[in-house]
Amino acid sequence: MTEEVAQDMLELSAQLFERMISQQQAKVLRLAREAVPNLTPEELRNPHDFPELKEHPTFEYEDGILAGLISAQMGLRAEIKGRLPYAPPTF
Repeated sequence: MTEEVAQDMLELSAQLFERMISQQQAKVLRLAREAVPNLTPEELRNPHDFPELKEHPTFEYEDGILAGLISAQMGLRAEIKGRLPYAPPTF
């Protein structure tokens, strides 16, 4: 894989994952607010602090999808970068 192809793939996948992750984050926040109406995105980073979210019928499922999307984004990025030849950092 050439560096140019790798950069194109990284840009394309970054745009796609950012859209998917943003949509899922909005969905997770909307579901969380069904259980805890004034929940902030910052508070949502620690959902275990809110027992009401455990009782919500779909929150954990959708939060798991969000975690999976973020993991897939990181994995794809690492895979693409790992296929490039090593270039020592320049200072």
